[in-house]
Amino acid sequence: MAEPRTWRSWLRGLQREIPQISPKLAAKRQRQDAILIDVREPHEWRKGSPVGALRISRGQLESRLDKLITDPDVEILLLCENGVRSLFAADSLKKIGYERVYPVWGGYRFWKECGLASETGCLSPVETERYSDQIRLPPIGQAGQLRLKNARVLCVGMGGLGSPAAIYLAAAGVGHLILIDADRVDRSNLQRQIIHAETTLGLEKVDSARQFLLRLNPDIQVTSIHDPLDDTNAEALIDDCDVVLDGCDNYETRYLVSDCCRKLARPHVYGAVQEMWGQVSVFWPSQQQGGCYRCLYPESLQGDAANCNTLGVLGVVPGVIGTLQATETLKILLGLGQPLTNRLLQYDAMTGAFRVSRIQADPECVCSSRK
Repeated sequence: MAEPRTWRSWLRGLQREIPQISPKLAAKRQRQDAILIDVREPHEWRKGSPVGALRISRGQLESRLDKLITDPDVEILLLCENGVRSLFAADSLKKIGYERVYPVWGGYRFWKECGLASETGCLSPVETERYSDQIRLPPIGQAGQLRLKNARVLCVGMGGLGSPAAIYLAAAGVGHLILIDADRVDRSNLQRQIIHAETTLGLEKVDSARQFLLRLNPDIQVTSIHDPLDDTNAEALIDDCDVVLDGCDNYETRYLVSDCCRKLARPHVYGAVQEMWGQVSVFWPSQQQGGCYRCLYPESLQGDAANCNTLGVLGVVPGVIGTLQATETLKILLGLGQPLTNRLLQYDAMTGAFRVSRIQADPECVCSSRK
């Protein structure tokens, strides 16, 4: 008579049938594009989890995996606390068609004992699904997405540049956006300031933008400040952020942003538009001996500065430039690629041409002597 199948006999059978791999081998294969999934529960993740692991609790694994992994031939590594839950999870995945599934022997407990990289804080299952296309990019992964989640970006101006930039930063998962603008929504704004709508006419721009961004991504934090950026608040606000996204429409505020970013060593992501053209750059004096905004425009032009209200602008041009500013901001936060430091990217909508030129640091500028 056959012995009744107990939980322990089932476990022993899985241990014989399903190959397990060591934490060190799992870490090596993860670097070679295998997908490591931590199948523990959220309260366990908060105590630490392998760097770059997807975090999907055991009870949601089968229902969520097909949305995150479209290639059934990809190598999947499963990790739990001590190596038991991952065996049962592997058995379940094999039964529904995933063949290259390997539990990590000893689980997270042994992972830590091996001295392998871990991180505290984690993405929720909803966040993991929301950002799955970004997380799949090898230069980003879970670790990069967590960097975005923990980042703070100050968006100066919620107009034509700040609107698309803030939308893409929120969609990408930047955890805290601080919006500052002293204006209210006017109907003439709507042709280019896509974060606002007829339903928010007369509302403070920062509150209109905050409503839009939280509808788009309720998992981020958005702080709205209905004030101008000036000498009374600029330094404190810039000191409290990782990157400043400059969507200003006047020279006076741009000089202030530039001076504070230089003093506090914060990246200044600059953008400007006029009529049918726009330009983008990154001023980061602490990096690569870079210059600042005053090196590009050394003379104060605030007395007769022209802007969209006087010269006009084709509505899509701020969208192009603001999106490029968001791209540069994400590159800086993630440490990816080559930000536009010391370079000016110019876009001409009439010809569809992009041109990149060098910006030389002015030896007579205040940034040269770090005053």
